[in-house]
Amino acid sequence: MEYTPVKVVEKPWGQEIWLCVEKEYAGKILEIKKGCRTSLQYHNKKKESMYVLSGILKITYPGGERTLKKGESVTMHPGDKHRLCAVKDLVLIEVSTPELDDVVRLEDDHGRK
Repeated sequence: MEYTPVKVVEKPWGQEIWLCVEKEYAGKILEIKKGCRTSLQYHNKKKESMYVLSGILKITYPGGERTLKKGESVTMHPGDKHRLCAVKDLVLIEVSTPELDDVVRLEDDHGRK
């Protein structure tokens, strides 16, 4: 199986390390610095499953908030509003459907739209 080259994308909250982008899925590592958070967002098509490798994740999602630790996971479906916040330096793996530019930001700490 052939994979696209690894790339690193710097973000205001940390970085994304792209492991692969295939026809049916994409895989990334997200590193989020303690106290930082992603946009409050949703996706029209993209489905994401996130697995915590280290640190503590506080996730806001439909139904409230949840705290996840190493070895725990969560899945966001299209239309699910969500935000990731690192209570402690956080590393997680995200496997998603390949719609990578399908983000709709509702709120953002860094002025992105």
